[in-house]
Amino acid sequence: MLAQAATASHFPGNTLTGHSFAGRDRLGDLGRMPASFAPEQPHQVTFYEANQEIYAQGEEAKALYQVEYGVVRLYRLLADGRRQISAFHVAGEVFGFEADGRHHFFAEAVCGAGIRVFRQPAGEGTWRQTLSAALEALVRAQEHLLVIGRQNAAERVAAFLLDMRKRQGGERQIELPMSRTDIGDYLGLTIETVSRMLSKLKSSGIIRLTNARVVEVLDEAALEALCE
Repeated sequence: MLAQAATASHFPGNTLTGHSFAGRDRLGDLGRMPASFAPEQPHQVTFYEANQEIYAQGEEAKALYQVEYGVVRLYRLLADGRRQISAFHVAGEVFGFEADGRHHFFAEAVCGAGIRVFRQPAGEGTWRQTLSAALEALVRAQEHLLVIGRQNAAERVAAFLLDMRKRQGGERQIELPMSRTDIGDYLGLTIETVSRMLSKLKSSGIIRLTNARVVEVLDEAALEALCE
């Protein structure tokens, strides 16, 4: 199905009625949508279904994107056909930064997602916001390199859970709309290893697996200790 779009300079929350996603409490709530990173710049809001492509590797980069609700994954297909996910973006985060005018990764919606599309180049009034968003994306990329550089699978999974918890407001319950395969492709682990590590954390009393998409942190100190 084609993505649906609506244009707005300030997109009203009630316009999203009918586009549901169970995890919006922390991944973009209808009552408290994330602020636009460039509020004075007109933008378009486009709705994507789960696994729908936002842009493809090699396409011309003509816009910046901000997640209004839902989650987006950035990935690249390796020469041997394997997929490497480089980033997940949650509500409020900006992606699509490129240095040479071409996208170097694919971008897809993990679940139903609303994406703000800023097609006009940033002017003098928005360059500070654009730079700030780009630096935040760079810091997240650097932190991800540190995570996948860890040799211990438990450390990677623990660091991933803590990162998602922080980016969702620090609540005990963490929404994970991505699949175990997605998490494995992000952390450089097999799906079996991801499932085994989550089960190990559960049996240790560190987390509770509320369901396949929600993890509750029971012992934050123990989870943090795994990352030290």
